[in-house]
Amino acid sequence: MMTDQGPARILYIDDDATLVRLVQKVLGRRGFQVVHAEDPDQIVAHVESGAIQAIVLDHYLRNGTGKDILQRLRESNHHLPVIYVTGSSEAQVAIDAMKAGAADYVTKTTGDDFLPLLATAIEQALANERLRIAKEQADAEIRRAKERAEALLAEVNHRVANSLAMVSGLLRLQAARSRSEEAKAELTETHARITAIARMHRALYTSEDVRHVEMDKYLGTLIDDLNATMQHEGRDIPVLLTADGLNMTADRAVSVGMIVAELVTNAMKYAYDPDSGGEIRVRFARCAPDRALLSVEDDGAGFDPSAAPVGTGLGTSIINSMASSLETELRYVQVPRGTRAEAEIPLI
Repeated sequence: MMTDQGPARILYIDDDATLVRLVQKVLGRRGFQVVHAEDPDQIVAHVESGAIQAIVLDHYLRNGTGKDILQRLRESNHHLPVIYVTGSSEAQVAIDAMKAGAADYVTKTTGDDFLPLLATAIEQALANERLRIAKEQADAEIRRAKERAEALLAEVNHRVANSLAMVSGLLRLQAARSRSEEAKAELTETHARITAIARMHRALYTSEDVRHVEMDKYLGTLIDDLNATMQHEGRDIPVLLTADGLNMTADRAVSVGMIVAELVTNAMKYAYDPDSGGEIRVRFARCAPDRALLSVEDDGAGFDPSAAPVGTGLGTSIINSMASSLETELRYVQVPRGTRAEAEIPLI
């Protein structure tokens, strides 16, 4: 049997010189080069040379058993395929050898079938070893490709984050220089939305799986950012989150995040008087096997959905658009005090 380096070299470990010569002759005709060894140190030297492709190991040896050699080979961290040779009545010995790491076993008999079976076992062991090496190489290439893709994705995400930050800064600068209070308010509102998108983007690309999102962690990051914004603006309106550990695809998670950001921002702006305190509660919990209920609630001044929108109405349009992309709609539920908006959202 030929390899890229020539005939496959087989290390035959046995103390029966007559059998060794016969094996060398028969396997030589099958394309193998058989190297004989008995001494343990000599065996290890052959293995460490790197020129051996497989080992045939007899159970009974002059100074011990093949299991001792097998143990020493495994302790030295060599993983060449080993074909174990046992007597015809030693099935348990063969089983023990397989458990200890042998690739196959052949029963030594006085008939003519021993050597053909041995040759077949060696060929099969070598074929399996080639498959193992090919799999390891393929796995290594997959890991390298994954690492390259992750590095590229990190670079792309870094550039996107920088671009969003640049756009946000330009809007903030334009708002500061605007002479129209109405334009200033609209630019400030747009700046806040782009900042919210940047937050959601950061929460997505820092997760381990960019295809699916754990909604409790994702919304937690978003709420933490919104709370930080409120503290920066000197408003004592904490946003509290209760969320189940549900998974959604990234695009659907972004739509949920946009709805939450708009509703929470509206509540921050309009639910409470500037000098009053309160809280905003966000909940995302499973309500059916394939659906979750999203709700945003406050105890503030209340909201009339039939009234004309305060401001430009862009926030309402964004919410409705995101809800439509999620195949749902936002509804306002009557509560004794404040406002409660909710939507049942398909998880898939």
